[in-house]
Amino acid sequence: MRAPAIEEAHLHPSDLRALGRLTIDAIAGLTRLVEALHHTIAHTPGIFGAPASGPTTGITGLVYRSIRGVTTLVGAGLDAALAQLVRLLGDRTSSRSSPQREAVLAAVNGVLGDYLADSGSPLAIPMRLRRNGCPLELQKQALAAAIPQPGGKVLVFVHGLCMNDLQWDRSGQASGEAGQSSLLARELGCTCVYLHYNSGRHISTNGREFAALMQTLIEQWPVPVKEVAIVAHSMGGLIARSACHYGAIAGHDWLRPLRKLVFLGTPHHGAPLERGGNWIDLLLGVSPYAAPFARLGKIRSAGITDLRYGNLLDEDWKERDRFEHPVDRRRPVPLPEGVRCYAIAATTGKQAGDLQDRLLGDGLVPVASALGRHAEPGLSLPIPRTRQWVGHGMSHLDLLGHPAVYKHLRRWLARR
Repeated sequence: MRAPAIEEAHLHPSDLRALGRLTIDAIAGLTRLVEALHHTIAHTPGIFGAPASGPTTGITGLVYRSIRGVTTLVGAGLDAALAQLVRLLGDRTSSRSSPQREAVLAAVNGVLGDYLADSGSPLAIPMRLRRNGCPLELQKQALAAAIPQPGGKVLVFVHGLCMNDLQWDRSGQASGEAGQSSLLARELGCTCVYLHYNSGRHISTNGREFAALMQTLIEQWPVPVKEVAIVAHSMGGLIARSACHYGAIAGHDWLRPLRKLVFLGTPHHGAPLERGGNWIDLLLGVSPYAAPFARLGKIRSAGITDLRYGNLLDEDWKERDRFEHPVDRRRPVPLPEGVRCYAIAATTGKQAGDLQDRLLGDGLVPVASALGRHAEPGLSLPIPRTRQWVGHGMSHLDLLGHPAVYKHLRRWLARR
C-alpha cells in the first residue's frame, strides 16, 4: 500500500501577515527616503558636502508626518486582520513547504534575514538540522524513528547565502535521479544531515548556534558516533569554521570525531561583490543629493556585509558600523586542529591565468579566496596543494552538482 503523498504548499497563511508587515515597513522606509531627498533639495547645498540634517518642517513636514501616521494605522489594522485569518486557517496549513517556497524564503532571508529575525517575522528561518526538507527532533528516540538505520559516520552539509538544504541535490531534482549528497551517502556508507539556517544573520551568530546544534546531535545520536565530516558551500564554509572556533572554546565533544572539512567555493578572505557594494555606499555619500539613496544599499543583511572580508567572529563586527569602509581588521582564525581540510575553487576561465580566471573566479568568489590564500601569512590557510582542486569553466553554483566536483568529494571523503 502506497503512503499518502505529503501535501506541499506554496504559500502559508502566516506568509500573508509577514508580507503585509514587510510592505508597510517598505512604504515607511520609502517615505523617509523621499523626505530626506526633499529636505536636501529645499536647502540647496552644493553638489558635494554633507546633506542637510533634520526632518522637514512646516506644511511639508506635516504632510510627511501624516503619511507616516496613516501608514502606521493601516499597517496595524492590516496586521490585526491577517492575524485573525492565520488563526482561522492555521489548521489547514500544510506542514511542509514546496521547494519553490523554500527557495523564495531562503533568498529573502539571505538579503533581509537579520531584520526578519529581529522583528520576529514568521518568514525568518530558524536554524535546524533537516533531512528531506523535514526538521529533525534532536532526541534519541525521535532520531531513530526519523532516520532508518543511522550509522556511526555522519556527513553534514551546510548550504550558502540565499540558499537552502534542498538545493544540495539540485542536479538530481532536475534529472529525476539521486543528487550529489544522496549518492555520497549511499557509496560511502554515511548518514547525511543538512543544516538549514537564516543566512542573513551574522556569520558568528550562526556559527555559535551551529556549534551548539552539533553538540546536541552528537549527544542524542542513536548509535555511537565514530566519524563526522562537514561539506560546506560558499558562506557555509565560514559558518563551519566559526562553529569549530566557538565549539573549541566551549569544550564541545562533537569536535573529537570531526575528521574532515571540505570547502566548496568558500570566500575565506571575502567576496569582491560585497566590497564593490561598500564602495557604492561610499560614493553615494559624497553628494548630499545622492546620500539618501545610500539607504537602499544599507538594506542588505549582516550576513552579506560579513562577506566583505570573511568575518568569522563577533569581534570582527561588534561596535563597528558595518556600512563604513574600513580596512580588513579580522582576527586570524586557524583551521581546526586534527581535522583534514580540503578546498575546491571554481573559475569561469577555461585555463589557469586567463583574464576570467584572474578577475572573476567563479563569478562570486576569487580562486585565491576559495583556496584560503592571502598575502599576509597570519591570514593564509595552510591547506596542502594535494587537498586543493580548481574546476575550470564552472560557476559558483556548478559546485553543487558538477560530476568532477563529486569525483573529488567521493575520493577525499572515502580516504582514511
